[in-house]
Amino acid sequence: MPADEPQTTEARPPRPFTLAGVSMRELLSSCAAAEAVSTPPRLPDPAGTGEPTEHPRAA
Repeated sequence: MPADEPQTTEARPPRPFTLAGVSMRELLSSCAAAEAVSTPPRLPDPAGTGEPTEHPRAA
């Protein structure tokens, strides 16, 4: 036991539990942002030519 704490034989009551105060919405949005930043960009599709194609019903 550290010297600066008084030594007593009585049991001290536990300290009150405190939450951080973060809403679930903030927690989920921060997780989604962290995942988006840490995910590398996808490679382009090798089958594509890089040119935009017309939709079949776009006539």
